[in-house]
Formats: sequence, structure tokens, C-alpha cells
Amino acid sequence: MSKTTVLAFDFGASSGRAIKACYDGKTLTYHEIHRFENNPYFYQDHFCWDIDELMQNVYTAIEKAGEFNSVGFDTWGVDYGLLDKNGNLVKRPVSYRDIRTRGVAKKAFEKMSAYDIYRKTGNQIMDMNTLFQLISDDLSGTEKILFMPDLFSYMLCKNAVCEQTIASTSQMFNPTDMHWQDEVLNTFGISQNKLCTIVPSGTIIGEYKNAKVIAVAGHDTQCAVAAMPCKSKNVAFLSCGTWSLFGTELDSPVLTKQSFDNCLSNEIGANSKINFLKNIIGLWLIQESRREWKRQGKEYSYAELEKLALEAQPLQCFINPDASEFATPGDIPSRVQKFCEKTGQKVPDTVGEIMRCIYESLAMKYRYALMQITNITQKNFTILHVLGGGTKDKLLCQMTANSCNITVEAGPIEATALGNIIIQLVALGKIPSIDEGRQIIANTEHIIKYYPTQSDVWEKAYNNCKKFFKEDL
Repeated sequence: MSKTTVLAFDFGASSGRAIKACYDGKTLTYHEIHRFENNPYFYQDHFCWDIDELMQNVYTAIEKAGEFNSVGFDTWGVDYGLLDKNGNLVKRPVSYRDIRTRGVAKKAFEKMSAYDIYRKTGNQIMDMNTLFQLISDDLSGTEKILFMPDLFSYMLCKNAVCEQTIASTSQMFNPTDMHWQDEVLNTFGISQNKLCTIVPSGTIIGEYKNAKVIAVAGHDTQCAVAAMPCKSKNVAFLSCGTWSLFGTELDSPVLTKQSFDNCLSNEIGANSKINFLKNIIGLWLIQESRREWKRQGKEYSYAELEKLALEAQPLQCFINPDASEFATPGDIPSRVQKFCEKTGQKVPDTVGEIMRCIYESLAMKYRYALMQITNITQKNFTILHVLGGGTKDKLLCQMTANSCNITVEAGPIEATALGNIIIQLVALGKIPSIDEGRQIIANTEHIIKYYPTQSDVWEKAYNNCKKFFKEDL
């Protein structure tokens, strides 16, 4: 079999990269050819994505890549661009971290109850979800709404579609019949004509310079899960990056009052399974803390921050990573201190103590999500697959194993890009299925195992801190 070469673009909320991969029918090799920062900025009072800069990096990567057979894009969820009748952007795409949607969800409940929205769409209700962004937006002059991965694809091949996994993050998609949710759209005055036709993951939607443009799993989480090196149904996953997505694969959505109360989401995977999961603020807390210390003139590497955290006393104080005060850019370290103060805990003083608090709070929130998902699905989880960039953080992986009292299998580091690559190869007919792609990854990627220790100490600490994790709709 001749070699097949694919180009995978993986856009995170803080950086992006292009990965070039070759598959000869037996062996998959890949390497990063271009990496760049993703720096949103304030424009006309909104926190916007620099779409021009991002597209310039796309073209730079394509130039570096040389010849390839196909290209695909995955990105963060919920955000979008607006196109006019000529196919041009109406304005700069706004980031989900913009404050324009603050409190919009609660106001929307005046037209449709929170639980009705949930049982029709299956999404954990969050102000940043696309539905609430669109309610807050001015759609005048808009012909089409394109989610971010579909927008990048469109800019190459000029075919406007909506890939299924990214649609399922929007609070406007019906996870049971896999179509737009008419009642929700009608209730909130969103014209379905402005939304694009939904296509499954792995759909070839056009060409760019003789290469196929493929709508892979547009939501990066679903690309990462597509690369999970496991066939078992009784495993949990943690896609760990700027956001942490903790969940498991199911055959059908869970739309019960219990799952609603637990703020659990039903998203569509690349294999059309349901990814039943919880959105948790992840490494954002560490990334933004590091940026804040740098703004104050104190620059630390991630390795230095991990070392300082290790030197601090364990299990002294905790935050709820998903509390509203941690969602926006700014002085995260002082917000951590204020949270601990108002909840009557020891206030972390040093950089190491603040970092330790963040690390341990994330690990405890993962335990909280695991307990919720276990109670609803009645699955007996024995393995937690940690996927993506967070696998490089050995301290967090070990704390997660300790907190959840479960064996953690960390890897692959490049799960998101690998999932993107596998989906392209399936679309090109070079690999028969996602499951086969997972087996290739399991056979070739380095997976590190972490075993739980001090489970009784962590159990006691969890029982003391879980009260901070109460859901707030």
C-alpha cells in the first residue's frame, strides 16, 4: 500500500499546532510541523479570537507541509463565526470567555425551564454555550453561523457545513435524533436557516489544492476520545487540557433529572456514541496563574510551578475550580486566596501553596465527577484514561489516581491530533474504523500507569472538601 499523508490542525484555547502524519498500511508516524500561540484580545469591548492571525498560521503550516492527501480541523467547542450573504465574516468571532453571556442562561429560563432545555439538548447548562451566546449576539446581516472548526474548513474549501460533534456542544442539538432541536430554536428566535446542514464526523466536504478537506470530529474532546487506546466499555476518560472533560462512552443519551442536577453533558463522539461527561475548568487555572505572575514580573516555568507545589504541605485547602470567579482572565492566584478565605479555610500564601491548592482541587473535582457518573451509569470503572497535554503533568496524574482511587493510564499526549488523524484515515478508506485506529494507537503509543496511594488520607480530605463542589444553576 502506498503511503497516505494527512495534515491535522489542532486548535486549543491558548495555542494551536499542525501535525503531519504518514500511514503505510501498518505503521503510523507523525510529527509537529508548526506551532503557534492563540491569543484572543479585546476589540470593541469584546474578548475576540484573532481569526486573521490564526488563518495566517494555517497557510504557513500548509506551506511547510508540502504535499498531503487531506486536511482536518479540530477546535474548542461552542464558539462560532457569522458569515454575510457574500460568505465574509460579519465581525470577529467572540470568545466564550467574554462576559457578554454572564447571567443570560438564567434569564433564558423565563422562556423555557432549565430542565426542559436540558432534556431537549442534553448539554450541561453553562452561560458560554452557543445558544446563550447567540441570544446575546446581534445577528443582523448574518446569512450563516459556522462553528470554529467548520469556519476554518470553510475558509479553505468554501463549503459551509456543521460537523456533528461540534453541533452537540451548542445547546441547540437533539442528541436522540441527531438533528437541530426545533423547539429550542423556535423558542429563542434562532432561525434554523442560519445553521448549516449537519454532517457526520469523517465527511469529505471539499478540496484545497488537490487535498481533501475532511470534517473530522470538530470538537477537540471528541478527537481525543477517538484516540483512547481501549476497547472496553467500562472505562472512564479525562481529556485534560485548558478544559478537563471527564466522562465515559454510552450507547444512548442520559436526559434524566438526576443527570441534569449533576450538570452532566451528552455530546456526540466521532463514532456516534454518546460521550456522557462533565465539563471542568482544567489547566486554565494553572496557565492563567502563570500569566498573572508573569504580569507581576515573576516568571515561572511549568516545571518550576510543579516543583513548588510538591514542596508545599498537602491537602490544606481547596477551591471549586468551576466557581464563576475562576472563569475569566485575570488574577487567579488572588481569587484562589479569596475563595479559601470566604470558605473558612487556610489561606494559601506562597506560590507553591496556591499551586498545590489548584492541583489538589482539580483532582478532587475529578473524583466528584467520577462519583456522579458512576452513580448514574452503574458502571464499575477500574481504569481512567487521561488523554492529551495534561498527561505530561505527572503530579496531576498521580493526584488524580490518589483522589479517584483508580488506576490512571496516561497517554497518548497527542491524543487530540491522533484522533484527528485517525478520523481522516477512516474517511479516506485507509483504516476500516475508529476502533481499528484505537488499536493502532494502543500498539504504538507510550502509556504511563499511575496507581493510587494514601487512599484513606485522600478519602478523608475529599469528604471535607466536596461541599465546595455543589452545583449551581
